Amino acid sequence: MSISFANPIANGANIRSFARALVPLLAGAGAYLLFLSMGEILLRDSDTLWQIRIGQWIVEHGAMPYTDVHSFTRFGEPWMSSSWLSQVLFAVAYGSMDWAGPVVLTSLAIGVTVAIFIYLLEEYIDPARSILIVTLAVLMSATHFLARPHMLAFPAMVAFIGGLMAAADRRDQPSWLLLPVLALWANLHGGFVLGLALVGPIGLEAVWCCEPRRRVALAARWALFGLAAVAACCCTPYGWNTLLGAVKILSLGKLLTLIWEWMPANFGSISFFEVALLGLIGLAFFRGLVLSVPRILLLLGLIWMALSHVRNIEVFAFLAPLVLAKPFAEQLGTGQTAVVRELQSRSRVVMLAALAVAVAGWASTKTFAAHHPFSFFEAQTPVAAVDVLKQRQAQRIFSTAPFGGYLLSRDIKTFIDGRAELYGEQFVIDYFDAIEAKDVDLLLRLLETYRIDATLLNPTLPATKLLDHLPGWKRLYADDIAVIHVRDDRPGTTQSSVPESPR
Repeated sequence: MSISFANPIANGANIRSFARALVPLLAGAGAYLLFLSMGEILLRDSDTLWQIRIGQWIVEHGAMPYTDVHSFTRFGEPWMSSSWLSQVLFAVAYGSMDWAGPVVLTSLAIGVTVAIFIYLLEEYIDPARSILIVTLAVLMSATHFLARPHMLAFPAMVAFIGGLMAAADRRDQPSWLLLPVLALWANLHGGFVLGLALVGPIGLEAVWCCEPRRRVALAARWALFGLAAVAACCCTPYGWNTLLGAVKILSLGKLLTLIWEWMPANFGSISFFEVALLGLIGLAFFRGLVLSVPRILLLLGLIWMALSHVRNIEVFAFLAPLVLAKPFAEQLGTGQTAVVRELQSRSRVVMLAALAVAVAGWASTKTFAAHHPFSFFEAQTPVAAVDVLKQRQAQRIFSTAPFGGYLLSRDIKTFIDGRAELYGEQFVIDYFDAIEAKDVDLLLRLLETYRIDATLLNPTLPATKLLDHLPGWKRLYADDIAVIHVRDDRPGTTQSSVPESPR
């Protein structure tokens, strides 16, 4: 970027355009530092523990898992890791930086997502509005911002689908450079099926709005890209089986209504998602926003996904603005095309600024991590209780699924953990009914069928209180996090007089 001292007006324009070019970079850096500074909120989900353990297993064995080796209830059964690359990255980060590693990785993924998101919007929306939109998107999504594979895949999701929307906005075919992004997504997380599924609808938008004489040729190019996208999704260690493994969780039926992140959105109390959705509806009516039929279907699909499963709220939060940006800008006159073209000619300066931010960010990260040790959510890590089980050499432990992640981290085979697609719909439903003491006979049957020698449950669970009164079982240990029951081998203890199931 050259500055002429003889032309102060041009100099002012240059400075303003350069500042705009830095907005995505600075916003991303700000988001990274924000989540790094409160990193413990990213370490509150027990799935993080078993994700890291799977990654460690892959690194230790130099191989991919094709069967389960981490549970005693499904040992040897077919299982593939649809998030193997994320798991390895988390394992390496944890091994080198302890809990600061997963926090840094996840915070970095959030920062990169924010930067990509604002970069995709800047052609249509001014920086102030972009910052407002991304802030609302982060607030809507924050409950699902966890140190888990879906977060490492988040930048790839926004980049790939944003690239598709950019092509549709130009009434053109998508760039072939998006295929490596999709392949990376497929190795990071099974959610890549969303990107594959949206190729068709977004391609329809491009064909629908282009000149009639170009429709057949453009449709053919999008169809060819779609075929190439299918092939890109299979560029993983599992090949074609990647597609089958990624959609397996969607066949869990009734079970999806029992897992928090798969539950439908609840408008019983006010939330950022509710405010955003109602605000969007109000804005559309107030400003008379007009969308093409394919774009309407895309938006309705994103809303339906978010209403059906709370884990999809962040998908709506970051993708709906990309769907609406162009028509919003055209109808309300907020376009920034001239500015963007000017900024693109200064990419070298922006890259140097990005390098400077990266160096400063890494230095501040090392300093912060050295003086701020991170720790995992205590309620998911029954350290003392597992120490007792280790001393007793307990081998077959009936535990809750959240404790399963910690047991795996201690190299103890689990009854159940967060891999619902491995255990299957009926097994997990039986588990829920057992720990809630809805069926005492079922609980006893599970304890006998799997030859359980100890239980590790939360103090408040109905099954914990029931075991206090079950003949043949006795309470061995209890603290605020977990309670252990073991078999009582004293003479005369039988399981014939089982108390009536609480109703």
